Amino acid sequence: MSAVLLSHDARGVVTVTLNRPERRNAFDDALIRELDRIFAKLGRDPAVRVLVLTGAGQAFSAGADINWMRRVAGYSKRENRADAMGLARMLRRLDTLPKPTVARVNGATYAGAIGLVCACDIAVAAAEATFAISEVRLGLLPATIAPYVTAAVGVRQARRFNLSGEAFSADEALRIGLVHKVAALAQFDAAIEGTVAALLQGAPGAQGKAKRMIAAVAGKPVTPAVMGRTADAIAEARASPEGREGLAAFLEKRKPSFRT
Repeated sequence: MSAVLLSHDARGVVTVTLNRPERRNAFDDALIRELDRIFAKLGRDPAVRVLVLTGAGQAFSAGADINWMRRVAGYSKRENRADAMGLARMLRRLDTLPKPTVARVNGATYAGAIGLVCACDIAVAAAEATFAISEVRLGLLPATIAPYVTAAVGVRQARRFNLSGEAFSADEALRIGLVHKVAALAQFDAAIEGTVAALLQGAPGAQGKAKRMIAAVAGKPVTPAVMGRTADAIAEARASPEGREGLAAFLEKRKPSFRT
């Protein structure tokens, strides 16, 4: 049985499903490598419009697999660093994917799996989902996920949940900005579909450039250099085939060619 399932629809929506329900979709080094390979391939595929990431069964992901943790406990510092860099690279790959990404948080989400949620552009949680950044309770650190968690929830909330390791609800995840929307189970799939449908209205090239622009300006003062970069970006967008088509379609009151 494959640890990762892929499904494609005619609109270019690809669902990536962590498929270890018997282990609550916990991941190990092999699964991390497979996800990194999949994200790289999907990022290069022009037919892919939106990526949805979810888990099979009742959990999104319980984080690191216990057998993997037992194995790395015997590693040297150098071996542990190399192993951790695999997760860091995979999260970076997801974070910078030039496509819109949606975390479909269908259930329990713990430890490193919260990094997967925060590395996605949009996160929608089932009302029953629970969360915990629990590494400190094992004497470990939520280190590789820290850039993504802190960017999502801010320093103050990151301090609380990284240090306490306490579990929290989907409603609390919404309050602190970890997820964007919470839906009851009966409306969960409709909430995901609504999010995907909204993303499919955008121009794919513009969406990829918008993601890069956000990364380029986040946390930076508005200097003349930043102002120049943003002005260059919109000038290039206006002159691009997508930009010309989008504006023409708007003026002509028709659907642009890039819209599904």
